[in-house]
Amino acid sequence: MVASTGTLAPGTAAVAPGTGVSAELTHAFGLSRVLDDTLGAGSRGSATRTAIERAAGSDVHGWLAHVRSAAGCSNPVRLAGSIERIDATTGALLGTTSTQDMPDGVIYKACGNRRASVCPHCAEVYRRDAYELIRAGMIGGKGVDTHVSTHPAVFATFTAGSFGTVHTRRTSKTGQPLPCRPRRHPETCPHGIELACHQVHDKGAHLLGTPLCLDCYDYDGQVVFNAYASELWRRTTIALGRYLDKLARRAGLPGVRATCCKVAEMQVRGVVHFHAIIRLDGLPAEGQDPAEVVPPPDGLDVIDLADAIHYAARQVGYTTPDHPDRPGGWHLTWGEQIDVRPIQVRADTEITDSLVAGYFAKYATKSTEATGHVSRRLNSDTIDLYANEHGSHPERLIAACWWLGRHPDWRRLRRWAHMLGFGGHFLTKSRRYSITFRLLRNTRVIWRRTVDTEPAADTDGDTTLIVGNLSYVGTGWHTLGDAMLANTSADLARSRQRIGREELAHAAATGDTHVSTEQESYLDSPQ
Repeated sequence: MVASTGTLAPGTAAVAPGTGVSAELTHAFGLSRVLDDTLGAGSRGSATRTAIERAAGSDVHGWLAHVRSAAGCSNPVRLAGSIERIDATTGALLGTTSTQDMPDGVIYKACGNRRASVCPHCAEVYRRDAYELIRAGMIGGKGVDTHVSTHPAVFATFTAGSFGTVHTRRTSKTGQPLPCRPRRHPETCPHGIELACHQVHDKGAHLLGTPLCLDCYDYDGQVVFNAYASELWRRTTIALGRYLDKLARRAGLPGVRATCCKVAEMQVRGVVHFHAIIRLDGLPAEGQDPAEVVPPPDGLDVIDLADAIHYAARQVGYTTPDHPDRPGGWHLTWGEQIDVRPIQVRADTEITDSLVAGYFAKYATKSTEATGHVSRRLNSDTIDLYANEHGSHPERLIAACWWLGRHPDWRRLRRWAHMLGFGGHFLTKSRRYSITFRLLRNTRVIWRRTVDTEPAADTDGDTTLIVGNLSYVGTGWHTLGDAMLANTSADLARSRQRIGREELAHAAATGDTHVSTEQESYLDSPQ
């Protein structure tokens, strides 16, 4: 091939032979022939081949830097358009950057999905943010007053009632496994199945959570409970606040309030239950900021808080709207297993702030994986792939959602059939409990822009607005090779970060005061 000596663009000088666009094409064709000989012509479009082609490009380092913020994401969002820098004082346009001048002609943005089964990288970022948010509400920090660590606080679990007998894993007080449902004289259900099980189930056994008799199980009642569990929780917090206020008035004390942080967990039987951190706060005095968090009066302690929770859980109930299959609706209550344990900041206690925060953050990234079902939102084209009224336990739950959701007032069950009826947020909190995810994300963005990039010459962070005129182009990486390279790069960066934090922790434990420049970057990095 003869190299071109023409101009590359109007107004630019001619280039020497062997350089410019022709050189790039020559290199690309040569690489293609080598890969055909090595991997075979049928390898075109494969992950390995496209990764090699990207890595052999002249601007691979620029591409990796460009996709860094979304490198670990499984399904990044591709955006195209322009970014403008505007003087906030005068409104003058300082400059414009088009995505056409960037690698691949788009901006890659991480999907931000919290579900570990969908995007492990984004779920890990969400988990760490959730940990910091939850723990700050127990010990303070990140803008929360540290006196909250002295407030009475408990770790409470609210479970659903029984919808039928299911296989379970039982253990003795010493931790020895016990038979599932041993019965000397087992009852027989109307379908001829003995309601007993003498097996000892291992962790993760496929029978766990499945009914002993699929036909006897109340699938309608369970999916309705999932759909209205958030309403039952809302009424529980109202009843809890009223009971605490009554206790304070009887004791002649100032008003108090319960501040909560709640996470939803899907049990293996496919029904949602809630774990909650409930903290006792005082009410701001007249003239104080209503949003201020103040200590509770001395007359109320963690025992009073636990009693109030048990009272609210026993008293609260909710009757759903009418349904053609159930004219009077379903009356929903919490199950009998309401567990309330005090939280202590000290590390020598059973339930500590770090333990609870880590537990909450872990389940904030989960979904329906425990039940064996994972899917995206279902529609009339895909429902038959997952729903079967005579099939497995998850299939019957989805079928119940779809059948009950046929009524216009119950369409929400069809919308959330992939979640077995539960359409609430998996992590919620009271406004005054702690900081927000937005604050943590904004802190991370500011840190990245400060450390990772150099601002434009005509940009002043205090007076310059960054306006993005971007539109959605697509989801996912261009090729499997791009995904491989980006994810590998992100994994190496995470490993380096983890090792650096371990070194810092070791240095702190051994009293080593020498901190390298590389280690300092981990200290400055937002969690």
